[in-house]
Amino acid sequence: MSKSYLNAPHLHDEAKAFEFVEARIWPKGPVCPKCGAMERIGKLEGKSTRMGVYKCYECRKPFTVRVGTIFEDSHIPLKLWLQAIFLIASSKKGISSNQLHRILGVTLKSAWFLSHRIRLAMDQQVGKLGSGGGIVEADEAFIGRSPEALKGRYPGKRKQNTILALVERDGKVKSYRVRNFTEIKSAFRKSMDASANLMTDEHKKFRKIGKQFASHETINHGAKEYARGNVNTNTIEGVFSIFKRGMQGVYQHCDSSHLHRYLAEFDFRYNNRVALEIDDAERADNILGGMVGKRLTYQTIA
Repeated sequence: MSKSYLNAPHLHDEAKAFEFVEARIWPKGPVCPKCGAMERIGKLEGKSTRMGVYKCYECRKPFTVRVGTIFEDSHIPLKLWLQAIFLIASSKKGISSNQLHRILGVTLKSAWFLSHRIRLAMDQQVGKLGSGGGIVEADEAFIGRSPEALKGRYPGKRKQNTILALVERDGKVKSYRVRNFTEIKSAFRKSMDASANLMTDEHKKFRKIGKQFASHETINHGAKEYARGNVNTNTIEGVFSIFKRGMQGVYQHCDSSHLHRYLAEFDFRYNNRVALEIDDAERADNILGGMVGKRLTYQTIA
C-alpha cells in the first residue's frame, strides 16, 4: 500500500516545512534577498529567535526564506501554506476558500487571501504555443457579468466576461480575459508562434488573425460541423468545460478584477497535468518554483 503524500513531514512539522521550502528556493544555499550575497550568511538559532532566520553579514540584515515570495509578511505557519498549495494543486476543479478555511483552521479571510497568493505563483510563463508547426486551437467562452455591462457601457450584445484561450494539441494552454478586438490580437501575438497552424470556429474575428500564422482552418459550428479530419476545436472545448465546472460548481462567484488569477490557476493545472506525467506532488513543487519575486497585499485586492 502506497504512503499518502498528506503524511509527508513538511506538511505537519514547521521546521521540516522551512527545510523543504529552503531546498527549493535556495538549492545552492541561502541567498540574501536584500543584497544578493551567498557568502558570509549565518543561521540564527538562539532560544528567542524566530524559526528559519538567517543573517547576512554583508548588509547586516536578517531574513527568512519567506522574504521576496508569496509567503512574505504572512503569519500563517509555513506548513499550512504547503498544505494549501498541495490541496489547490491536486484539486482538478479548484477548492473554495470556505473549504480551505475548514480544513486548515484559519479564518475565511485568511483562506481567501492565501488562495489568491497561491494563484499568483501559478501564473507562469508557457512560451510560444505551436512552435515548429504545431496545431493551436483558439476559442472564446463567456462567464459572469462584466464591469462594462454592469455600468451599461458594454458595446456589444454580450453582458458577460469574455475569455480567450489558446491551447496546443497535446501541449499547453494560455487564457486571457479580453474586452475588445485589440486585446484579442495582442493575446495571439504574445502566445502563438508564427509557424503554428491555427484552428478555430467560423467567427469572422479569427479570419484576419489567422493570416499571421502558417495556416488557419475553421470548423462551422453554425452548420453543425464539429470535426473534419483532424480539424476540430475539441481540445479547447475540453479546457473550457473544466474551467466552467470549477467556476460555477466550486467558486460560484468571481469578481472580474480577480478573473485573471483564476484563469492562471486552471491554466497551471492543465499545463502540469497527469497526461504530461506530472503527479500531484510534482505539481505542488512547480507552484513553489513560481513564487519568488511575487507579492500580493490584501489592500491591493480586497
